[in-house]
Amino acid sequence: MPHVEGGWEDGSVSTNDLHVTELGDHGPRVAFFHGLFGQGKNWTQIGKVLAADHRVMLVDMPNHGRSAWTDRIDYLDLADRVASLFDPIDPAVVVGHSMGGKIAMAMTLRHRELVERLAVVDISPVATRQESEFAGYVKAMQGLDLDGLERRADADEQLASAVANKTVRSFLLQNLRHERSGWRWQPNLEVLGRDLEALGDWPAELADAAPYDGKVLWVAGADSGYVKEEYAGAMERLFPRVQRVTIKKAGHWVHSEQPEIFRSVLQRFLAAT
Repeated sequence: MPHVEGGWEDGSVSTNDLHVTELGDHGPRVAFFHGLFGQGKNWTQIGKVLAADHRVMLVDMPNHGRSAWTDRIDYLDLADRVASLFDPIDPAVVVGHSMGGKIAMAMTLRHRELVERLAVVDISPVATRQESEFAGYVKAMQGLDLDGLERRADADEQLASAVANKTVRSFLLQNLRHERSGWRWQPNLEVLGRDLEALGDWPAELADAAPYDGKVLWVAGADSGYVKEEYAGAMERLFPRVQRVTIKKAGHWVHSEQPEIFRSVLQRFLAAT
């Protein structure tokens, strides 16, 4: 799981039921889409670096962070919702990890005029059946006694028996929000847990979509199972100008496990003509 980073920056706004943090005021637009149980702020560190010469958008995906909930998981619907943030007169570089990568790919294929180029991080345009780990996280989060919490450390203690890895617990606990009425989880746990299979799927409607002819970066963690050689055909068919980069000593959260290498790879991609 990625490490925990700082809080919301100035420039945080909500529009079209989606929460966006904006960094930087000039240069090309770059948008970051996080994965399951993440938030836009997970990309804060790299966003601050890029903000020197880019207009950066850190987007909370639907059902996460401060964005609105939906009643089901459907990548076509999620892609169309997120597409409402963009304008064809100002196309963006879109960077998406895991679930966010599938949303980014779907949005690119359905609204290609909005995307100047695309970076897909450790996910493929295929169905992947690896939900059991995430199902355990949902169950653990739903089992937390929110009414009995006095402080965030209490939640960490309660989760410890079900989620032994402290880094994973810290990542999940980013989603625990304290309000006047008490503690609540920001993600839509009921729908995310119910539709985990849909999150691992890839829309059949996009299997034969017209190829996207823009530049595409496909980043994989060498120790991850979400990008495999047998998935390359599907990726190359939909995104023929794809460049694949595999980062050593990294798993699924490659951008957090090897942040400097990932940032260097992404910056070269952004600068390429």
